[in-house]
Order: sequence, then structure tokens, then C-alpha cells
Amino acid sequence: MSELTQRELVRYDRQLMMLGKEGQLKLKRARVLIAGIGGLGSPIALYLAAAGIGRLILVDKDVVELSNLNRQVLFESKDIGKPKVLVVQQRLQAFNPEVEVDAVKSEMTPENAFELAEEADILVDGSDNFQMRYALNEAAIRHRLPFIHGAIYGMEGRATTIIPGETACLRCIYPEAPPPEKFPVIGTTPALIGMVQATEVLKLVAERGELLKNRMLIYDGETMEFSEISLKRDPKCPTCRHL
Repeated sequence: MSELTQRELVRYDRQLMMLGKEGQLKLKRARVLIAGIGGLGSPIALYLAAAGIGRLILVDKDVVELSNLNRQVLFESKDIGKPKVLVVQQRLQAFNPEVEVDAVKSEMTPENAFELAEEADILVDGSDNFQMRYALNEAAIRHRLPFIHGAIYGMEGRATTIIPGETACLRCIYPEAPPPEKFPVIGTTPALIGMVQATEVLKLVAERGELLKNRMLIYDGETMEFSEISLKRDPKCPTCRHL
């Protein structure tokens, strides 16, 4: 991966105007793991593939269901019953053959998170439950990997970028997981937050702009307002206090 091909120079022409060849090569060399290929994971995976991230590692245990289709935009009605990661792998490789897409039909758990994260440079949260998020957070801390967190509820969404040893980790922010529940989703909310997360990945890899470090971006679709809250590390955090 020492050079960009002629096809890549054409495909990424508009990005090259901003990032230059060195920036695009950084994207090409990057390995990004996305845990959860649903409402958040679909736009994250699509736009990282479009941008030319060299290797995407998709982790999800579920199959496509009819109730997914109001928000999980990489799936079609004909995909119902198929494993999500295999559908998305095929779709992304057809969309951008320059990108390597690995499919892992599994849930990210405390037992397998460390091993799965070994293959990545950046971890991205596309999940809808805190067990998976805490497993990602733990893997990020142990490997010292950036972790891009996102979450949604109805027409509200949140995102932050976690850098182990530098920022608050997810356990600092949420010491206790909220009780699991089925929650409402308007499809545009995960689309927007997923775009924020994908943008953070691209900025991080290309070393451009200011990241959401120790900042939680909050989107309120009801009022169409964006706000921020400041975050701080918890010196007693059981996950990151040793860093």
C-alpha cells in the first residue's frame, strides 16, 4: 500500500484536494473495526468505504429483520433473514472494490473483544447495548486504541471520541449501564450521528481538524439544536484509572 492506484486517484479526486496523497494513503492504510452494523453502523461503514479506509472489520451477530428497515439503510427487503455482516460485506465490496471488508458474525463481548480489536487501529461503536459498548471500551483501553462512541434515542443522538489515557473513557462517562429496553428510533437520527462518527474517524486517521475529545456532542432533532457538554476522566474509574 505504498502508492495510490490510478483508479484511486480518480475515485478520491475531491478528497485529494483536501487531504493530498499522503492523507489519502493514511486512509488506505487504516484498519477500522465497526461493532454493530445497524442504524449507526450502516452509514458509518458506507461512508468509510466511500472515503477509502483500507480495511473495514464488521462485527455483528444478527440477521436482517423487517423492523430494521426504517433505519438500517444498507439492507433491502430481499435481505430479510440473511446475516447482516455478510450482506454489508458484499454490498461494500461492490460499492468500492479498493476496500477490504472482513465480516465477523459474532457479538462483541468481554470474552472476544480483546482479540477482535488486535486487528484494528480504531474502534467504532455502532451498537445498541451497553454490554457491547463496555467491551469495546475495555478493548480500547487495553490496546490503547481510539474509540469513537455514538448513541441515539428517538430524535436525540450523542457522540464523543475517546483516546485512552487522554480523555474520559466510556466507563467514566457512564459508570453504570442504563437498564436494557426497546427504544424508539427515527431513521435520520442514527444517520446523522453515524456521519459524525465517520467524520471523526477520517479526521483522526488523516490528522486533520479538532476531535470530540472530552466533548460530548448532543443533537436534538425535535428542536434542530446541537449542544456540547465537557467530559472529565474519573480518577477512580475501574477501567482507565491505571493509564
